[in-house]
Amino acid sequence: MGKWLLAVLAGLAVAVAGTVIADEKSGPELKCPISGKPAKKDVAVEYRGGEVYFCCPGCPGKFKEKTEKYSTKANHQLIASGQAKQTACPLSGRETNSDTATEVEGVSVAFCCNGCKGKVAKADEEKRREMVFGDKAFEKGFKVKEKQKKEG
Repeated sequence: MGKWLLAVLAGLAVAVAGTVIADEKSGPELKCPISGKPAKKDVAVEYRGGEVYFCCPGCPGKFKEKTEKYSTKANHQLIASGQAKQTACPLSGRETNSDTATEVEGVSVAFCCNGCKGKVAKADEEKRREMVFGDKAFEKGFKVKEKQKKEG
């Protein structure tokens, strides 16, 4: 009986470790920019050269009708999903300093200086989101990665 219990515990340890590794690889949970619910990669529209994911088939139409209203959350999703990478400070457009890196809504963001980092840190949640992921900030500090062309 002792060997059986040991085998079960070993199996559980492997299963738990595998689950943790899988979660680390998948990255942050992506949220629908319309509803805030978990997004599904099979419900998507093109946006800024990448894809924005939604929770249901009803949300893409709302996004297309009022893209500007949802663009900050869509920009955040492009970054959180790894489709866009940071290229400069989102406030100034200048080169980033790795010593200023901090987490903003689950995404690591760096700034050019502690002044920009401090401005973001002092802002309330909504203002902080706009400062870092709004359209102006996105254009200054982020770039969507080019898609790999499929050979066929």
